[in-house]
Amino acid sequence: MADQNANETNQYLTFTLGKEVFALDISTVREVLELIHVTRIPRTPDYMRGVINLRGHAVPVVGMRRKLNMKEIEDTINTCIIIVEVEFEGERTILGALVDSVREVFEMTPDSIEAPPKMGAAVKSEYIKGMGRQADEFIIILDIARIFSAEELAAVQRIGQQAPVPAEAQA
Repeated sequence: MADQNANETNQYLTFTLGKEVFALDISTVREVLELIHVTRIPRTPDYMRGVINLRGHAVPVVGMRRKLNMKEIEDTINTCIIIVEVEFEGERTILGALVDSVREVFEMTPDSIEAPPKMGAAVKSEYIKGMGRQADEFIIILDIARIFSAEELAAVQRIGQQAPVPAEAQA
């Protein structure tokens, strides 16, 4: 059975935050959007950038730099929103993850992924599914479901349900 797992490959979407390269399992990613207008929502957590209109639905957008305790920077032409699905209380919660840039989809076998470091990582170790390697650089593989607590996912779900669809983005 171990031989069978060694032959399986998983696909990951890589993205950057500063000089760090991160990845998400492609099965959690719905799509990647160019940066569009994000409507701010009052009294939301500081990592919550606001909501976007995604085909008539208000989708909360999380600033991944702020969520991962990284220094904020101005948005650039490369800034993207990765639309992800997170399982919460038996339901799929859709949210946008604002990142500096998206790089590519790449494949890795499970046996080529190392355990997260015990210390010294830029990101809390409980957020890290593992460490991959592509050429000379390490890629931090995030577990998107563990980045948010149950309370945070409940808040994101409420924001998405209560927020009006931004009119300026409606088609």
